[in-house]
Amino acid sequence: MAKNLIQVIIAGGRVVGQAFTRALKQEYEASQRAAQRAGGGNQGRKSAANDTFTGMSLQEAKEILNVSDITDAEAIQKSYDHLFGVNEKSKGGSFYLQSKVVRAKERLDIELQSHSKQKRTDQPPDT
Repeated sequence: MAKNLIQVIIAGGRVVGQAFTRALKQEYEASQRAAQRAGGGNQGRKSAANDTFTGMSLQEAKEILNVSDITDAEAIQKSYDHLFGVNEKSKGGSFYLQSKVVRAKERLDIELQSHSKQKRTDQPPDT
């Protein structure tokens, strides 16, 4: 009886271990594909990490705020202010939509910061 119980426990442990290993491999491959879609290399990894952090892709954020140039901070802020105000709960708006607008602004802000850092490192030092 005890021998059968031990065999069942070992077999169950093996199955769980294999499933866990398979899930880890799939997650790693999905992360690699996301980085590749985002441009590959270090830039792709950064973009995929930012997408995961905010829960929104750069393309989705641009569509929500209806902006095409992510370096135009004034247009982003103007669109954000308008959409945030229109979706206020007190005006009959949707809290869900308002939160999407906030997440889109956060995602574009991250990209804008990254873009400005890259621009600063591309400039030669003052001599």
